[in-house]
Amino acid sequence: MFFLSNNIISYITETRNSIMKKLNVALVGLGFGGAFAGIYMEHPNVGELTLYDTNPNTVRQLNEYLGGKAKVASSFEEILNDSSIDAVHLVTPIPLHADQSVAVLNAGKHCACTVPMATSLEDIRRIVEAKRKSGKNYMMMETTLYTYQYFYAAQMKKEGKFGKIQFFRGSHYQDMANWPDYWMGLPPMWYGTHAIGPMVALSDSRICRVNCFGSGTMEEWLHKQYGNPFPVESALFEFENGIKGEATRSLFECARIYQEGMFIYGSDACFEWGFADHDDPYISTFIPAQPGIRGGRTDVKVTPMPNHYQSLPEELWHFTVGGNYDPLNPQDSLKKGAGGGHHGSHPHLVHEFVTSCIEERKPWIDEVLGANITAVGICAHESAMRNGEPVIVPKF
Repeated sequence: MFFLSNNIISYITETRNSIMKKLNVALVGLGFGGAFAGIYMEHPNVGELTLYDTNPNTVRQLNEYLGGKAKVASSFEEILNDSSIDAVHLVTPIPLHADQSVAVLNAGKHCACTVPMATSLEDIRRIVEAKRKSGKNYMMMETTLYTYQYFYAAQMKKEGKFGKIQFFRGSHYQDMANWPDYWMGLPPMWYGTHAIGPMVALSDSRICRVNCFGSGTMEEWLHKQYGNPFPVESALFEFENGIKGEATRSLFECARIYQEGMFIYGSDACFEWGFADHDDPYISTFIPAQPGIRGGRTDVKVTPMPNHYQSLPEELWHFTVGGNYDPLNPQDSLKKGAGGGHHGSHPHLVHEFVTSCIEERKPWIDEVLGANITAVGICAHESAMRNGEPVIVPKF
């Protein structure tokens, strides 16, 4: 007769419980946030999904698309007071992020929040304190850290293909004309997370100091909401491990096609993505100089990006492809596969948030990593307003 040891029985029991455990999630803010609804509905570890938006028609249309399977809340306060809801994903206007994140954590629920984490250092501190007091998870849902491109660059780094990483660059160009009012005049680096996030994540360090300059002019009315005069901001970052990086962010009156850029320069290879948003990266491999020949050469290849769907539950594989979600045409964009927006990142973000809560571990983009990525942008704008004076980035 074959007997299982107590350790094996315990392991099997814990594994079964983890597989069977369900997380009840509320999705708050269904403009861009609607792109995540189907992913939560089909995630094998999500039980009930509750929807809330300040526009009831948006909720109704999205739930119709979902076959009426989601619950509907009538207010944010109802979600906070509902003891059956374990976790809340906030996809709400930027000025609401800090107060709503603190409220979710103080209500004893796990919190995921779209970027940026906050717009002031004090609000970042409030979120970090609330997270640590609550014992619940906080995850900043930064899309660039789960894209096809980031996965490929991270694998190159893991395999040592870059050699010594010498320098980082990031960029994010976008025009916010006709977007919701809270965007008007927003300091570009306050929402610099797409440009900053990959370099922090790949650096094995944190950014500790920043110098930033604002550039250009924009219409006077755009200055009023935030007191920001700059349509473009460019920053130079210093990491604690000595590496440097730079990033440029534009939001207004800059004639550049939309683009998020990630550039990693190493002694043996470099990865350059960001000429146009849907282009494949250029990967350059260094060929050392030969005797009698001045300078080395580089072998440059345009490299198609693989889809890392295998790391997800099979139910979510189909969400790794498709276009970006259009909040003005929600049902049409969902039918075209908008769950795969931001270069396939959405299902990976959801899966990491859900599994980190169920497994009772910290998510990868936790309050510490999220705080550094966000605080760097806040400090960069402060530097720009001081005409490039260096600003120290605090630890959290």
